Amino acid sequence: MTKIRLSRFGSKKNPHYRIVVTDSRNKRDGAYLERLGYYDPRKTTPDWLKVDGERAKYWLGVGAQPTETVKKLFKQAGVL
Repeated sequence: MTKIRLSRFGSKKNPHYRIVVTDSRNKRDGAYLERLGYYDPRKTTPDWLKVDGERAKYWLGVGAQPTETVKKLFKQAGVL
């Protein structure tokens, strides 16, 4: 199953996340099909959330399932 989920990057105690499309069997930080954006939970910059809405809608249209956290982020970004 194809999922839209968060993949962690950044340094220790400074998390940042990529919003990625991946197979549900892959590791959290493993290979992904496409990167849709990024998210900074600490909101250290004005652009703490960026999502490519057009590509996100495409992946949702072909059946990719977002996680609960990604659903919330998509609502904040105006994708859903």
